[in-house]
Amino acid sequence: MNQAGLGVGKNMNNEKAKQRHSKNKSRRKAPVGGFFGFDRCLDLAYPGDLRTRLSRSIKLVEPELDLENWLEHPDITEQIEILFATWNMAVMDEKFLARFPKLRAVFYAAGSVKGWATEEAFDRGIRISSAWAANAIPVAEYTLAVILLSLKRFWHHANDCRMRHVWRHQSDVPGVYSSVIGLISLGAVARTVAWKLADHEVEVIAYDPFVSPAQAKKLGVKLLPLEEVFRRADVISLHTPWLPETENLVNERLLRLMKPASTLINTARGAVICEPDLCRVLAERSDITAILDVTQREPLRPDSPLWTLENVILTPHIAGSMGNEITRMGHWMAGEGLRYTKGKPLQHEVTRPMLGRMA
Repeated sequence: MNQAGLGVGKNMNNEKAKQRHSKNKSRRKAPVGGFFGFDRCLDLAYPGDLRTRLSRSIKLVEPELDLENWLEHPDITEQIEILFATWNMAVMDEKFLARFPKLRAVFYAAGSVKGWATEEAFDRGIRISSAWAANAIPVAEYTLAVILLSLKRFWHHANDCRMRHVWRHQSDVPGVYSSVIGLISLGAVARTVAWKLADHEVEVIAYDPFVSPAQAKKLGVKLLPLEEVFRRADVISLHTPWLPETENLVNERLLRLMKPASTLINTARGAVICEPDLCRVLAERSDITAILDVTQREPLRPDSPLWTLENVILTPHIAGSMGNEITRMGHWMAGEGLRYTKGKPLQHEVTRPMLGRMA
Protein backbone atom coordinates (compact mmCIF):
# COMPACT_ATOMS: atom_id res chain seq x y z
CA MET A 1 0.00 0.00 0.00
CA ASN A 2 1.33 3.45 -0.87
CA GLN A 3 1.80 6.34 1.56
CA ALA A 4 -1.45 7.96 0.45
CA GLY A 5 -3.38 4.79 1.27
CA LEU A 6 -1.79 4.62 4.72
CA GLY A 7 -2.76 8.22 5.33
CA VAL A 8 -6.40 7.62 4.41
CA GLY A 9 -6.60 4.61 6.74
CA LYS A 10 -5.10 6.62 9.60
CA ASN A 11 -7.54 9.49 9.07
CA MET A 12 -10.51 7.08 9.04
CA ASN A 13 -9.36 5.53 12.31
CA ASN A 14 -8.98 8.96 13.88
CA GLU A 15 -12.46 9.93 12.73
CA LYS A 16 -13.97 6.74 14.20
CA ALA A 17 -12.18 7.40 17.50
CA LYS A 18 -13.59 10.92 17.60
CA GLN A 19 -17.10 9.60 16.93
CA ARG A 20 -16.79 7.03 19.73
CA HIS A 21 -15.52 9.73 22.11
CA SER A 22 -18.43 11.98 21.11
CA LYS A 23 -20.97 9.19 21.72
CA ASN A 24 -19.44 8.34 25.10
CA LYS A 25 -19.49 12.00 26.05
CA SER A 26 -23.16 12.33 25.07
CA ARG A 27 -24.03 9.24 27.11
CA ARG A 28 -22.20 10.58 30.18
CA LYS A 29 -24.81 11.56 32.74
CA ALA A 30 -24.81 15.21 33.83
CA PRO A 31 -24.51 15.66 37.60
CA VAL A 32 -27.60 16.89 39.44
CA GLY A 33 -27.34 20.36 40.93
CA GLY A 34 -29.59 22.40 43.21
CA PHE A 35 -29.74 25.77 44.96
CA PHE A 36 -29.81 26.53 48.70
CA GLY A 37 -30.14 29.86 50.52
CA PHE A 38 -32.18 33.06 50.77
CA ASP A 39 -34.34 33.24 47.64
CA ARG A 40 -33.58 36.94 47.02
CA CYS A 41 -29.83 36.29 47.31
CA LEU A 42 -30.05 33.22 45.07
CA ASP A 43 -31.79 35.35 42.44
CA LEU A 44 -28.94 37.87 42.57
CA ALA A 45 -26.14 35.31 42.76
CA TYR A 46 -27.45 32.97 40.07
CA PRO A 47 -29.62 34.97 37.61
CA GLY A 48 -31.35 33.36 34.65
CA ASP A 49 -28.54 33.70 32.13
CA LEU A 50 -26.07 32.13 34.54
CA ARG A 51 -28.44 29.24 35.26
CA THR A 52 -28.80 28.66 31.53
CA ARG A 53 -25.03 28.41 31.26
CA LEU A 54 -24.88 25.96 34.16
CA SER A 55 -27.69 23.84 32.73
CA ARG A 56 -25.56 22.94 29.72
CA SER A 57 -23.34 20.83 31.99
CA ILE A 58 -25.45 20.25 35.11
CA LYS A 59 -29.03 19.02 35.52
CA LEU A 60 -30.55 21.73 37.70
CA VAL A 61 -33.52 20.70 39.85
CA GLU A 62 -36.25 22.69 41.55
CA PRO A 63 -37.46 23.97 43.92
CA GLU A 64 -34.77 26.10 45.50
CA LEU A 65 -34.05 24.99 49.05
CA ASP A 66 -33.81 27.07 52.21
CA LEU A 67 -33.80 26.53 55.95
CA GLU A 68 -37.60 26.41 56.00
CA ASN A 69 -38.30 23.88 53.26
CA TRP A 70 -35.31 21.59 52.72
CA LEU A 71 -36.66 18.82 54.95
CA GLU A 72 -39.89 18.80 52.95
CA HIS A 73 -38.22 17.73 49.68
CA PRO A 74 -36.40 14.41 50.21
CA ASP A 75 -37.07 13.53 46.56
CA ILE A 76 -34.92 16.52 45.60
CA THR A 77 -32.24 16.35 48.29
CA GLU A 78 -31.54 12.66 47.65
CA GLN A 79 -30.63 13.42 44.01
CA ILE A 80 -28.38 16.42 44.48
CA GLU A 81 -24.66 15.99 43.85
CA ILE A 82 -23.75 19.67 43.62
CA LEU A 83 -25.16 22.57 45.64
CA PHE A 84 -24.94 26.19 44.56
CA ALA A 85 -25.54 28.09 47.79
CA THR A 86 -25.51 31.54 49.30
CA TRP A 87 -26.39 33.11 52.67
CA ASN A 88 -28.62 30.99 54.92
CA MET A 89 -26.95 27.71 54.07
CA ALA A 90 -27.86 24.88 56.46
CA VAL A 91 -25.31 23.42 58.87
CA MET A 92 -23.91 20.26 57.32
CA ASP A 93 -24.49 18.04 60.36
CA GLU A 94 -25.47 14.36 60.40
CA LYS A 95 -29.13 15.19 59.77
CA PHE A 96 -28.24 17.29 56.73
CA LEU A 97 -25.79 14.77 55.31
CA ALA A 98 -28.34 11.96 55.68
CA ARG A 99 -30.74 13.93 53.47
CA PHE A 100 -28.02 14.57 50.84
CA PRO A 101 -26.45 11.11 50.37
CA LYS A 102 -25.04 11.92 46.92
CA LEU A 103 -23.69 15.39 47.71
CA ARG A 104 -20.11 15.82 46.52
CA ALA A 105 -19.54 19.58 46.32
CA VAL A 106 -20.88 22.90 47.62
CA PHE A 107 -20.19 26.21 45.86
CA TYR A 108 -20.99 29.11 48.18
CA ALA A 109 -21.67 32.55 46.70
CA ALA A 110 -21.01 34.37 49.97
CA GLY A 111 -18.13 34.80 52.40
CA SER A 112 -17.24 32.74 55.44
CA VAL A 113 -18.27 29.07 55.53
CA LYS A 114 -17.58 28.72 59.25
CA GLY A 115 -21.23 28.85 60.22
CA TRP A 116 -22.16 25.68 58.29
CA ALA A 117 -19.10 23.72 57.09
CA THR A 118 -18.43 20.77 59.42
CA GLU A 119 -15.85 18.10 60.13
CA GLU A 120 -18.48 15.51 59.12
CA ALA A 121 -18.71 17.08 55.66
CA PHE A 122 -14.93 16.98 55.21
CA ASP A 123 -14.86 13.40 56.52
CA ARG A 124 -17.29 12.44 53.78
CA GLY A 125 -15.07 14.00 51.14
CA ILE A 126 -17.45 16.81 50.24
CA ARG A 127 -15.56 19.63 48.55
CA ILE A 128 -16.38 23.22 49.48
CA SER A 129 -15.59 26.40 47.58
CA SER A 130 -16.40 29.91 48.72
CA ALA A 131 -16.50 33.31 47.05
CA TRP A 132 -14.82 34.89 50.08
CA ALA A 133 -12.12 36.39 47.86
CA ALA A 134 -14.79 38.01 45.68
CA ASN A 135 -16.52 39.27 48.82
CA ALA A 136 -13.23 40.83 49.93
CA ILE A 137 -13.37 43.27 47.01
CA PRO A 138 -16.36 45.38 48.17
CA VAL A 139 -15.19 45.23 51.80
CA ALA A 140 -11.86 46.70 50.72
CA GLU A 141 -13.60 49.35 48.61
CA TYR A 142 -15.85 50.30 51.55
CA THR A 143 -12.84 50.42 53.87
CA LEU A 144 -10.85 52.65 51.53
CA ALA A 145 -13.77 55.07 51.22
CA VAL A 146 -14.24 55.23 55.00
CA ILE A 147 -10.51 55.70 55.60
CA LEU A 148 -10.34 58.69 53.25
CA LEU A 149 -13.46 60.28 54.75
CA SER A 150 -12.15 59.67 58.27
CA LEU A 151 -8.93 61.52 57.47
CA LYS A 152 -11.12 64.60 56.80
CA ARG A 153 -13.08 63.96 60.02
CA PHE A 154 -16.13 63.81 57.78
CA TRP A 155 -18.32 62.29 60.49
CA HIS A 156 -17.67 65.08 63.00
CA HIS A 157 -18.17 67.81 60.40
CA ALA A 158 -21.41 66.25 59.13
CA ASN A 159 -22.72 65.94 62.70
CA ASP A 160 -21.87 69.55 63.49
CA CYS A 161 -23.68 70.75 60.37
CA ARG A 162 -26.77 68.62 60.86
CA MET A 163 -27.26 68.63 64.63
CA ARG A 164 -25.71 71.94 65.71
CA HIS A 165 -26.04 74.03 62.55
CA VAL A 166 -22.34 74.81 62.92
CA TRP A 167 -20.45 75.67 59.73
CA ARG A 168 -16.75 75.47 60.54
CA HIS A 169 -13.59 73.50 59.86
CA GLN A 170 -12.20 71.67 62.83
CA SER A 171 -8.51 72.33 63.39
CA ASP A 172 -7.52 68.78 64.31
CA VAL A 173 -8.11 67.19 60.91
CA PRO A 174 -5.28 64.83 59.85
CA GLY A 175 -5.95 65.11 56.11
CA VAL A 176 -4.77 62.45 53.68
CA TYR A 177 -1.25 63.60 52.88
CA SER A 178 1.39 61.94 55.07
CA SER A 179 -1.14 60.40 57.43
CA VAL A 180 -0.65 56.96 59.01
CA ILE A 181 -3.07 54.09 58.37
CA GLY A 182 -2.96 51.05 60.63
CA LEU A 183 -4.23 47.63 59.48
CA ILE A 184 -4.86 44.89 62.03
CA SER A 185 -4.34 41.50 60.32
CA LEU A 186 -3.23 41.26 56.70
CA GLY A 187 -5.78 38.87 55.21
CA ALA A 188 -7.36 39.20 51.76
CA VAL A 189 -9.31 42.37 52.59
CA ALA A 190 -6.47 44.19 54.31
CA ARG A 191 -4.03 43.31 51.52
CA THR A 192 -6.43 44.76 48.98
CA VAL A 193 -6.79 47.89 51.12
CA ALA A 194 -3.00 48.20 51.28
CA TRP A 195 -2.73 47.96 47.48
CA LYS A 196 -5.43 50.60 47.04
CA LEU A 197 -3.76 52.90 49.56
CA ALA A 198 -0.60 52.79 47.43
CA ASP A 199 -2.31 55.35 45.19
CA HIS A 200 -2.38 57.83 48.11
CA GLU A 201 0.43 59.57 49.91
CA VAL A 202 0.01 57.82 53.23
CA GLU A 203 2.13 55.54 55.41
CA VAL A 204 0.64 52.09 56.01
CA ILE A 205 1.59 50.16 59.14
CA ALA A 206 0.18 46.84 60.27
CA TYR A 207 0.05 44.18 62.95
CA ASP A 208 -0.05 40.53 61.92
CA PRO A 209 2.05 37.92 63.76
CA PHE A 210 1.68 35.47 60.87
CA VAL A 211 3.11 37.73 58.16
CA SER A 212 6.84 38.05 57.59
CA PRO A 213 8.58 41.44 57.14
CA ALA A 214 9.42 40.40 53.56
CA GLN A 215 5.75 39.73 52.78
CA ALA A 216 4.75 43.03 54.35
CA LYS A 217 7.39 44.88 52.34
CA LYS A 218 5.90 43.56 49.10
CA LEU A 219 2.59 45.10 50.20
CA GLY A 220 4.26 48.40 51.02
CA VAL A 221 3.42 47.89 54.70
CA LYS A 222 5.60 48.20 57.80
CA LEU A 223 4.97 45.63 60.55
CA LEU A 224 4.79 46.94 64.12
CA PRO A 225 3.61 45.65 67.51
CA LEU A 226 -0.12 45.98 68.12
CA GLU A 227 0.29 48.73 70.73
CA GLU A 228 2.48 50.76 68.38
CA VAL A 229 -0.11 50.61 65.60
CA PHE A 230 -2.78 51.98 67.95
CA ARG A 231 -0.40 54.65 69.21
CA ARG A 232 0.73 55.88 65.77
CA ALA A 233 -2.18 55.51 63.35
CA ASP A 234 -4.59 58.27 62.37
CA VAL A 235 -7.01 55.57 61.22
CA ILE A 236 -7.02 51.96 62.45
CA SER A 237 -8.89 49.38 60.36
CA LEU A 238 -9.67 45.96 61.85
CA HIS A 239 -9.56 42.89 59.60
CA THR A 240 -9.02 40.23 62.25
CA PRO A 241 -10.83 36.89 62.00
CA TRP A 242 -12.96 35.92 64.99
CA LEU A 243 -10.98 33.18 66.72
CA PRO A 244 -10.75 32.29 70.42
CA GLU A 245 -7.43 34.11 70.63
CA THR A 246 -8.76 37.28 68.94
CA GLU A 247 -11.97 37.68 70.95
CA ASN A 248 -11.88 41.05 72.78
CA LEU A 249 -8.46 41.70 71.22
CA VAL A 250 -9.19 45.43 71.11
CA ASN A 251 -9.63 46.44 74.73
CA GLU A 252 -9.54 49.56 76.88
CA ARG A 253 -5.75 49.54 77.12
CA LEU A 254 -5.37 49.72 73.33
CA LEU A 255 -8.22 52.17 72.83
CA ARG A 256 -6.68 54.65 75.25
CA LEU A 257 -3.49 54.62 73.17
CA MET A 258 -5.29 56.08 70.14
CA LYS A 259 -4.10 59.44 68.85
CA PRO A 260 -6.26 62.55 69.27
CA ALA A 261 -8.81 62.86 66.42
CA SER A 262 -8.15 59.30 65.24
CA THR A 263 -10.68 56.78 63.93
CA LEU A 264 -11.29 53.06 64.50
CA ILE A 265 -13.01 51.09 61.71
CA ASN A 266 -14.37 47.57 62.16
CA THR A 267 -15.53 45.59 59.11
CA ALA A 268 -14.25 42.28 60.51
CA ARG A 269 -16.21 40.74 63.40
CA GLY A 270 -17.82 42.51 66.33
CA ALA A 271 -16.35 40.09 68.86
CA VAL A 272 -12.77 41.27 68.26
CA ILE A 273 -13.65 44.47 70.18
CA CYS A 274 -14.57 44.46 73.86
CA GLU A 275 -17.73 46.56 73.52
CA PRO A 276 -18.06 47.66 77.17
CA ASP A 277 -14.47 48.97 76.97
CA LEU A 278 -15.22 50.70 73.67
CA CYS A 279 -18.33 52.40 75.05
CA ARG A 280 -16.46 53.58 78.14
CA VAL A 281 -13.53 55.07 76.20
CA LEU A 282 -15.73 56.70 73.55
CA ALA A 283 -17.89 58.31 76.24
CA GLU A 284 -14.77 59.85 77.78
CA ARG A 285 -12.99 60.77 74.54
CA SER A 286 -15.20 62.67 72.12
CA ASP A 287 -12.19 63.32 69.89
CA ILE A 288 -11.97 59.73 68.60
CA THR A 289 -14.51 58.06 66.34
CA ALA A 290 -15.60 54.46 65.86
CA ILE A 291 -17.04 53.35 62.51
CA LEU A 292 -18.73 49.99 63.16
CA ASP A 293 -20.14 47.90 60.34
CA VAL A 294 -20.22 44.88 62.65
CA THR A 295 -21.05 44.50 66.35
CA GLN A 296 -20.96 41.65 68.86
CA ARG A 297 -24.71 41.23 68.57
CA GLU A 298 -26.48 42.16 65.33
CA PRO A 299 -28.62 44.13 65.71
CA LEU A 300 -27.39 45.74 68.90
CA ARG A 301 -29.38 45.47 72.11
CA PRO A 302 -31.85 48.38 72.36
CA ASP A 303 -30.05 49.70 75.47
CA SER A 304 -26.55 49.67 73.97
CA PRO A 305 -24.75 53.03 74.37
CA LEU A 306 -23.44 52.60 70.83
CA TRP A 307 -26.85 53.73 69.54
CA THR A 308 -26.56 57.16 71.13
CA LEU A 309 -22.85 58.05 71.36
CA GLU A 310 -22.21 60.90 68.93
CA ASN A 311 -18.76 59.64 68.01
CA VAL A 312 -20.06 56.26 66.80
CA ILE A 313 -21.18 55.61 63.22
CA LEU A 314 -23.16 52.39 62.83
CA THR A 315 -23.89 50.65 59.53
CA PRO A 316 -25.85 47.37 59.30
CA HIS A 317 -23.13 45.03 57.98
CA ILE A 318 -23.09 46.60 54.51
CA ALA A 319 -19.37 46.46 53.70
CA GLY A 320 -19.67 43.03 52.09
CA SER A 321 -21.30 42.21 48.77
CA MET A 322 -24.65 43.82 47.92
CA GLY A 323 -26.66 44.02 44.71
CA ASN A 324 -24.50 43.40 41.65
CA GLU A 325 -21.61 42.47 43.93
CA ILE A 326 -23.56 39.34 44.89
CA THR A 327 -23.87 38.50 41.19
CA ARG A 328 -20.08 38.63 40.92
CA MET A 329 -19.83 36.02 43.69
CA GLY A 330 -22.33 33.82 41.85
CA HIS A 331 -20.29 34.05 38.65
CA TRP A 332 -17.18 32.99 40.55
CA MET A 333 -18.98 29.98 42.03
CA ALA A 334 -20.64 29.01 38.74
CA GLY A 335 -17.21 28.95 37.17
CA GLU A 336 -15.98 26.85 40.05
CA GLY A 337 -18.87 24.41 39.59
CA LEU A 338 -18.15 24.02 35.88
CA ARG A 339 -14.47 23.41 36.61
CA TYR A 340 -15.55 20.69 39.02
CA THR A 341 -17.71 18.94 36.41
CA LYS A 342 -14.77 18.92 34.00
CA GLY A 343 -12.34 17.52 36.56
CA LYS A 344 -10.28 20.71 36.61
CA PRO A 345 -8.58 22.11 39.75
CA LEU A 346 -10.78 24.33 41.92
CA GLN A 347 -9.55 27.89 42.38
CA HIS A 348 -11.42 28.85 45.56
CA GLU A 349 -11.58 25.64 47.56
CA VAL A 350 -11.78 25.80 51.36
CA THR A 351 -9.86 22.93 52.92
CA ARG A 352 -10.11 21.53 56.43
CA PRO A 353 -6.86 23.22 57.62
CA MET A 354 -7.98 26.57 56.17
CA LEU A 355 -11.23 26.52 58.12
CA GLY A 356 -9.52 27.06 61.46
CA ARG A 357 -7.82 30.26 60.30
CA MET A 358 -10.68 31.89 58.43
CA ALA A 359 -13.04 34.59 59.67
